[in-house]
Amino acid sequence: MKKDIHPTYYEEAKVYVGGEFVGTTGSTRPELHLDVWSGTHPFYTGQQRILDTEGQVDRFQKRLGRKSSELTDKVEKERRRRSKRAVAEIVDDTPAAEAAEETAE
Repeated sequence: MKKDIHPTYYEEAKVYVGGEFVGTTGSTRPELHLDVWSGTHPFYTGQQRILDTEGQVDRFQKRLGRKSSELTDKVEKERRRRSKRAVAEIVDDTPAAEAAEETAE
């Protein structure tokens, strides 16, 4: 391993957020000056709000509902089509069976 290629590691690096001391951590810098950290970030503090720009959330919810209803409509349509096909096969088989009996007599 080459010597003198790694930076100095500070185990007790001081962390400052907005000019206030927050705590210590390990870093390659002796002091860290941050704008945001988990204690002030809106996502972690529960203050973040979803901005509904131009109704994007509503459009997504409507599209999601439409897709699920389309899927159930397709399943129902396929079920009806198969039942009609089964009925048609029964109806088609009946005259063929009667015609076969008439020719046999």
